[in-house]
Amino acid sequence: MPMSNLFLEEGLKGLFSVVIPAFNEAPNLKENLPALILCLQQANIQHEIVVVNDNSTDDTQSVIAVLQQHYPSIRIINNTPPNGFGLAVRRGLTEFKGDAVIVVMADGSDSPQDVVAFYHKLQEGYDCVFGSRFITKGKIVDYPIHKLLLNRLANNFIRMLFQIRYNDTTNAFKCYRRHVIQGLQPLLAHHFNLTVELPLKAIIRGYRYAVLPNAWYNRKKGVSKLKIREMGSRYLFIVLYCLIEKLFSRGDYKIQAPTSSNPFTLS
Repeated sequence: MPMSNLFLEEGLKGLFSVVIPAFNEAPNLKENLPALILCLQQANIQHEIVVVNDNSTDDTQSVIAVLQQHYPSIRIINNTPPNGFGLAVRRGLTEFKGDAVIVVMADGSDSPQDVVAFYHKLQEGYDCVFGSRFITKGKIVDYPIHKLLLNRLANNFIRMLFQIRYNDTTNAFKCYRRHVIQGLQPLLAHHFNLTVELPLKAIIRGYRYAVLPNAWYNRKKGVSKLKIREMGSRYLFIVLYCLIEKLFSRGDYKIQAPTSSNPFTLS
């Protein structure tokens, strides 16, 4: 097999990829990327930072170009139209080079320390590590109350529908091994509903996952790209799609963990 094909299938062993979708996030990237890279360096984690510029109209691209001069681990990928959070993440998931990947928000809502913690948890043998802001040691700061109420309603609905313990499916902060991303194809979501499609498919298809608490901080600069009124039907579509897969694929997937019949581990 040619080395290039082998690389694409297996990834670069020991390389941890961070995919960051970015639409008009220049001020946040300027502050957040150096802090994230410093944290990864201090933890001695070999890494790459894949920033997917999702057709930004600000100076995101020039800001990244300047940062690349100081931080060679940064790569920028200019997504082709149409834009959308899910499409940008999906582009990053086709371009990352590591044997594991984590999705991190450009607005600074995710903690660099949590990125490191998730990487170490993955090394214990899990296929995925999911974040929860609503378990012991999880934290939310300045979460808008109306979004919080809708979040808890949506997540409890998903828990009951799929009969799972995981209570923060809509949380975008999740980590996957390369073979999991390959095993979740094809991906359908174009927008923030991708955050639901990825973990639900991983659970349905039997990948072994752990759940860690993570922190969420409201952005200090810029405007949130999540439009609640536009997303309700999109989330519902993906949830129902995954439910149909769950109902009609019984016995088609096997639990990946060789030593446990329960793939869920709460830490």
